[in-house]
Amino acid sequence: MSLVLCRPIFGIITLFCFARGVPATTYRNMSDLAGVHSIAYVTVPTQEVAKKLSHGLVKNKLAACVNIIPGLTSVYEWKNEINEDNELLLMIKTRTDTVNALTKYIMENHPYEVCEVISLPIQNGSHKYLQWISEIVPPINQREQ
Repeated sequence: MSLVLCRPIFGIITLFCFARGVPATTYRNMSDLAGVHSIAYVTVPTQEVAKKLSHGLVKNKLAACVNIIPGLTSVYEWKNEINEDNELLLMIKTRTDTVNALTKYIMENHPYEVCEVISLPIQNGSHKYLQWISEIVPPINQREQ
């Protein structure tokens, strides 16, 4: 019974979208760029460390943009003790194929014994923004040695 009711509603919604001129491309998935780019997250102890790492990542074309987000409180276990520290978060936009090189750079320049570097692929977003990341950060196989 409910299936019968859903069909007319779906038809009305579809007709409404066509009547309003809503282009299908407005809601298309960015499948041609899905997974090509990633966001990496790194916590740091100070503003100075955040700026040093951020500038190095952008200068070395490992990232197109780094956002420095202050005001983080991290609670974690380290060496059998519960710790609570004020930190900052780096939100780094890059290519997925560059994440390993980015991680290596962070590990070589970060003051922590074990630093956090985690990343997630970007599955969808502003096409122009993702293209900009591609222009700034070259693919790993096209980097100058």
